[in-house]
Amino acid sequence: MNLSALIKQYFPSKSEDITIDVFDEKNIYTVYQRVVGVLTQLIDIETTVLQAMSYCLYEILDNVLTHSHKELGTVITHYDPTNHILSFLVGDDGIGVRESLSENEKYADVSEPDALKMCIRDSITDGKGMGFGLYSTSLFARDAALKFEVRSGDHTLLVQDGEESIMESGFWQGTIVYLQIRTNKEIDPAEVVANRTDVAEQYNETFLNDNELEELW
Repeated sequence: MNLSALIKQYFPSKSEDITIDVFDEKNIYTVYQRVVGVLTQLIDIETTVLQAMSYCLYEILDNVLTHSHKELGTVITHYDPTNHILSFLVGDDGIGVRESLSENEKYADVSEPDALKMCIRDSITDGKGMGFGLYSTSLFARDAALKFEVRSGDHTLLVQDGEESIMESGFWQGTIVYLQIRTNKEIDPAEVVANRTDVAEQYNETFLNDNELEELW
């Protein structure tokens, strides 16, 4: 994977302040805990944002190992405290969104642009998952993101300012998911998962101690 190209394109002025982690099935949870744990210590990030983000991040990491046909993925993170913006990117050099969806016979003939549009819809899957990870991430993007991109092959799905568009882009073998998140805006994390699970409780139990929990109330 060409990390230098990713950093140059997505983090052009932040290369000295980014964090890069490579994950596989053995260390995925350790990487996830480290990334979210570091952000949890930053008092200027809204807890509700972290509660929703932690769920979506793990789903995106897991998507790499479940759908890409690759054993490794990469996550790049950067936090800008001055502007209250968290940026993170999860990338792989696997088979890509269209090829993955085409493993489900219902989507065997889907085009690449349509596959990108479909991948953030509810219950759209290649058959190896529930089709909820990128859908919940799209709901998170609606509430908290400045920018949300899913890039695969020759195309990129961009969600920005409430508008969704597909554009041609430089070829990427695999899939890139990129978000810029406003961290100083309180949101309802239950809405991010369509009230299907208690992401607030999951985050609190994993990342907050009893004293921190008491401070939330």
